[in-house]
Amino acid sequence: MRIESFQGSYVAVRTLPQPSASRCAHSSASADDATCGTPPRMGKSLTCVCFKRKGTYERMGSTLTPLQEERLRRLKHRMKINFDASRVEHQEALKALWSATYPDQELRGLVSDQWKEMGWQGRDPSTDFRGAGFISLENLLFFAKTFSTSFQCLLKKQGGKRSAWEYPFAVAGVNVTFMIMQMLDLHATKPRTFVRSVFLQILSENEWAFDLLYCVAFVIMDKQWLEKSATYMEFNDVLRSTRTQLEKELLMDDVLRIEDMPSYSLLS
Repeated sequence: MRIESFQGSYVAVRTLPQPSASRCAHSSASADDATCGTPPRMGKSLTCVCFKRKGTYERMGSTLTPLQEERLRRLKHRMKINFDASRVEHQEALKALWSATYPDQELRGLVSDQWKEMGWQGRDPSTDFRGAGFISLENLLFFAKTFSTSFQCLLKKQGGKRSAWEYPFAVAGVNVTFMIMQMLDLHATKPRTFVRSVFLQILSENEWAFDLLYCVAFVIMDKQWLEKSATYMEFNDVLRSTRTQLEKELLMDDVLRIEDMPSYSLLS
């Protein structure tokens, strides 16, 4: 990806290796030697971020498609929901997480010492959702159901040489959700990062892109943890390096879906 100047403003141009028909309405009609048309303006900034693919361009940015707008609206709504222990659907989601995590172990109550086994800080897991809200519980549940092998491996700390003072699994998961929310900056009125623009394009291809990205982020975090031989006091450093790796992979030329990210192969 490179930055190019245009009439005092800047666009990000990303060259993609796969030949493909352009989906940009501003592109030239010719196939292999197409050039980007003059981008229209909105206020003082360009409306799009351009992505060049073998001579054709795809555009994304502040001008969203109706599908992107709708999926972004739904995702923002999910992010605004606080966990409420009095809501039946939130209680049921907690029970579902327990069942997916420990299918052969009966849960004695929503407030129980059993929750500490999963890596919550106390007997009541609802107190740990304050940072990232209900979506962090949804992310954990999605991970447990979609990639059960990886989920169980990380839960039980089965891979690599583990630290004597390990990160608490469930609380780490909440922190991963919060980190991704900050990285994507989805509540900003206008795009402020290329990562956000890339993610919005991916979101238009898959409504579960955020949840899939969460699963990738969790396995990257654990991999970074092992590579650094980290301990609990270094968790925030590991989380920062995880974010750096996520951003690096999302901005790779050939990553058009979450499944294209190199670290997606760590999931099973």
